[in-house]
Amino acid sequence: MDIDDRPRPLGDLASQLARESLDHLSVDELGERIRLLETEIARIVAHRDRAQSHRAAADALFARPANPPPGDRTA
Repeated sequence: MDIDDRPRPLGDLASQLARESLDHLSVDELGERIRLLETEIARIVAHRDRAQSHRAAADALFARPANPPPGDRTA
């Protein structure tokens, strides 16, 4: 089972939002909530992209060359 397939803990904020009834919200309130969630999604995507970039830089820094030069005995 992939980590993303596991059920979220009940206290998880995303789970709480998903269970919350939207019936009491006005159209304007729904629009505001959408704007807030889109802003949060953009923040998460930016953080993920920075983490991926950081990981790629670390992998490049610490990766061994696939074909070491002749005479290189470090491999």
